Amino acid sequence: MSARPNAVASAATATATAVAPAESDPACAAPLPVLGRDVTVPLVTGGEVTYAALDYAASAPALQRVWDDVAAYAPYYGSVHRGAGYLSQLSTDLFENSRVTVAEFLDCRPDDQVVFTRSTTDSLNLLAAVIPADCEVFVFETEHHASLLPWGSPHAAGRRGRDARVTYLNAPRTPAEAVQTLERALAERDSYGPALVCVTGASNVTGELWPVKELAAAAHAHGARIVLDAAQLAPHHPVSVQELDVDWVAFSGHKLYAPFGSGVLAGRADWLRDAEPYLAGGGASRKVARRADGGVDVDWHTTAARHEAGSPNVIGVYSIASACKALTEAGFDNLVAREQHLVAKVRAGLAEVAEVKVLSLFGDDAPRVGVISFVVEGWNSSHFAAALSAEYGIGVRDGLFCAHPLVRTLLGSDPQDPGECGAPEAEPGERSLNAIRVSFGAGTPDEHVERFVRAVKELVREGAKWNYRTEDGRCVPAV
Repeated sequence: MSARPNAVASAATATATAVAPAESDPACAAPLPVLGRDVTVPLVTGGEVTYAALDYAASAPALQRVWDDVAAYAPYYGSVHRGAGYLSQLSTDLFENSRVTVAEFLDCRPDDQVVFTRSTTDSLNLLAAVIPADCEVFVFETEHHASLLPWGSPHAAGRRGRDARVTYLNAPRTPAEAVQTLERALAERDSYGPALVCVTGASNVTGELWPVKELAAAAHAHGARIVLDAAQLAPHHPVSVQELDVDWVAFSGHKLYAPFGSGVLAGRADWLRDAEPYLAGGGASRKVARRADGGVDVDWHTTAARHEAGSPNVIGVYSIASACKALTEAGFDNLVAREQHLVAKVRAGLAEVAEVKVLSLFGDDAPRVGVISFVVEGWNSSHFAAALSAEYGIGVRDGLFCAHPLVRTLLGSDPQDPGECGAPEAEPGERSLNAIRVSFGAGTPDEHVERFVRAVKELVREGAKWNYRTEDGRCVPAV
C-alpha cells in the first residue's frame, strides 16, 4: 500500500526510545522496559513491594515497545484478506509485512514459509498433522510436552501425527552424547522412508543450550529432517534457520515479550504444501464449488494461508513482529551479555546455599539461558515457591514444568519431604516430586535477582515467617 495512517506508520519510530541499545558493560546495561515493571503486590507480613516477575519461561512480560505499537495500530484494526475497505487493506498489509519481519528475524531461506499459529504447541501439532504418512519421528525424553506429545499419540492432531512411528531417546548427559544418541538411533532405522527429529534449542527446565547445529547435521546425514523448538531459545539468543540448518523452527509470542496468543511455524514448504489443511475453512480455500453429485470440490491455497483458516489473530501477529524488531534493534550481543551477567549472579548466590541443588543435564559449565531449576533440602518446592511469593513478592514456578519425564529423571533419586504443602502434580499418597524454576530475560532488573538470592538464603536459614496450607492443589498462605 502506498499510504498508511501516521499512527501506524510511525509506531516503531515513536517508541524507539523504549528500546535503547544496552551499554557495553552488562553490569551497567539497562533492562528493556516491560509492562508491569512498577506493579506492587501485598506481602502477608505487611506492606507492599514491587513485583519481581521471575517466571519468564512460562510467559514473559510484554515489552513496552510492543504494547505501544499495538496501541497505535488498534484504532485501524480491520478484517484481513477479506475486505475492500481501507482499514482491511491496511490490516492485510500489516499482517503480511509481519510475516516478512519474522522471516528476517529467523534468517529463513528464500522459499521457506512462515505460518502463524497460536503457540509453539499449536505449531508442532500442525507439523505433526502434515508429516508424510510413513514418517518416523525421533524425540528425546527431555523435551517439553509441546514437542514430546504430538507424535504417535491417539490425541495427536491429524491422522499422520497419530500414525507416526516414534522413537523416544534417553536423556543425554553431555551435548556430545546427545549427538551420538541421535546418530545411533538414525543409523538403526529399518527403512529409508521420511524421518523427522524434534529437539529443543534451550531446555525449559535447566536452561541449557542444546547442540542444534550438530544434531541437524546428524539428521541430514541420515536423510532425516529436523524441527527446532525455539520457545526458550528465541527470546534469549539469535536463531538463524540457515546457520543452524534446521528444516523448521517453532516458537511462541508470549515467551518473546509479545502477548495475544500467537505463534510461528517457519520452514520448508513442501510438507506443508502437500498435506491437507490443518483446519478446513475460509482463508485456507482458494476456490470452492458444488459438484453434480451434491458434494463439494475445494482448491486449497499452496501458500502459508493453507494452514491459517479462519480470521487470524492480527494483533497477536503484529505483536510478534514488533517484538522481533525490538530485540533486533536492542542487539542480541548486548542482550545475551546482560542476561549472562544475571545468570552468573543467580548461580553464584545459589552456590552459597549448601541445601540448594541446581538441576542440570550437561553440568555446571554448560552454556544456558536465564532458566534455572533447583530443589531445596528439607523443603517441598511448592511450599518454597509460595513463601517466595507471599513474603517477598517474587513470582517463580514450581512443579514439573510440562516436562515430566525430564524432571522425574533429574529428581528420581532425590528424597523429598512433602512438608506442609504438596506438589500440584502429586496424586493422593504419591511422593511429592517437584522443583522450583526461576527464569528471567531482557526486562529483568538486577534488583529482582538480588532479592531472589537474598530470599532463598533467608528462607533456608530462618524458615518461612508464615504458615501455609494446600488449597485446590496449590500451596497458599493460611488465613
